[in-house]
Amino acid sequence: MRAPNPSYSVRIRVRVADSPGALGSMATAIGEAGGNIRAIDIVESSGGFVVEDLAVDLRDEDHAQEVRTALAGVGGVEVLALEDRTFLMHLGGKIEVASKVPLRTRDDLSMAYTPGVARVCLAIADRPDEVNRLTIKSNSVAIVTDGTAVLGLGDIGPAASLPVMEGKAMLFKEFAGIDAFPICLDVNSPDEVVETVERIATVFGGVNLEDIKAPECFEIEERLVKSLDIPVFHDDQHGTAVVTLAALRNALKVVDKKMEDLKVVIAGVGAAGVAITKMLLSAGVGNVIGVDSKGAIYEGREELNAAKRWFAEVTNKEQRKGAIHEVMPGADVFIGVSGPGVLSRDDLRVMHDQPIVFAMANPDPEITPEEAGDLAAVMATGRSDYPNQINNVLCFPGIFRGALDAGGTKINEEMKMAAAEAIASVVTDDELSPNYVIPSVFNEEVVQRVTSAVGDAARATGVCRAGASPGR
Repeated sequence: MRAPNPSYSVRIRVRVADSPGALGSMATAIGEAGGNIRAIDIVESSGGFVVEDLAVDLRDEDHAQEVRTALAGVGGVEVLALEDRTFLMHLGGKIEVASKVPLRTRDDLSMAYTPGVARVCLAIADRPDEVNRLTIKSNSVAIVTDGTAVLGLGDIGPAASLPVMEGKAMLFKEFAGIDAFPICLDVNSPDEVVETVERIATVFGGVNLEDIKAPECFEIEERLVKSLDIPVFHDDQHGTAVVTLAALRNALKVVDKKMEDLKVVIAGVGAAGVAITKMLLSAGVGNVIGVDSKGAIYEGREELNAAKRWFAEVTNKEQRKGAIHEVMPGADVFIGVSGPGVLSRDDLRVMHDQPIVFAMANPDPEITPEEAGDLAAVMATGRSDYPNQINNVLCFPGIFRGALDAGGTKINEEMKMAAAEAIASVVTDDELSPNYVIPSVFNEEVVQRVTSAVGDAARATGVCRAGASPGR
């Protein structure tokens, strides 16, 4: 059973008698129902009663009703309201546009807007590259989705994807100072996505593709990389791959193994699985086996799309077939980007000694740390309530910050590899342990190191505009 956590937290407003023991009775009822109280605030006190707001972590909606019923059963307690704190956070949206310069006087207005702005427009018309210096372009990223593969929810459409894209924009701003804008497209084909992004690219210094289903995501990214002169990055592919490789580099130090000796089984051969495989092969891993819902990927298997045909050509040299349980024996590393409950403890028992398990399906991993127990030498998930969270936010803010500051026109393999090495380097040898192979997303060194490494790689590989300057 999933533990209570902040991702499902509620605010319970209660009216309770202002008497000794009342608070203790409420706390006991919530605790016995499995809730975790995070905070208590007094709203008002009068007439022998107190109105209080309780912030409580729970598991899900059913659990919320259990806690509500438990509280209602406590004498002297009236439950006035129960509200989902996550929904409260999203009311009115999570981001806004703010001015960088004051607009208080006539002089301010005449320079920021008409008539002064006309001279800036003409300067850009005469020297088009000036758009990068004189507008928001040099520090802006379009977060583009069609809503076809949102989180683990699937094809829920562009409108329902907007809360995720807003959250992504928050992460860009908070971690790297980048102004990112949600662009949720109501389209029906890769052609429409590509055409739309090409038409709006004038405004942006980079494009972050997000939550677009495979195999369309591969085509869309490939075409936009070719047609645009700004960085295009599909985070579900490359962000996941970069952070996975960073975690694996450090995990191998813990178990004293080398890339070239590994047998890696990957569950999920969509956007993330394919990108992870490409990075692992580039890093020297020689034996990768991918498994989808129909079993192992191998050459000659019917009904493979173009991405999976490529996967079959470059992996699984032994032509292993069958379900995941049939290919796990002898594996050194399991990487899951699929769904919950894919692995069992028996699968871990047949892995090679000192197995590494990255169960990254969200919100419920392929196998939980509790289930894996002591069978995994290193265990990582995509969740924040377990050690070793493999989270893309370790990657994309610094990658785009580095690319924008260097005036990058693309994000190439060298830049991605530099980002992975930079993330891994934040964890020192003295700090390294089975429960700490990847740094916290709140470690400020991460963005700094990734930014520097990516910028250096961009300049070294010649993918920068001449005379570029930092966008902040």
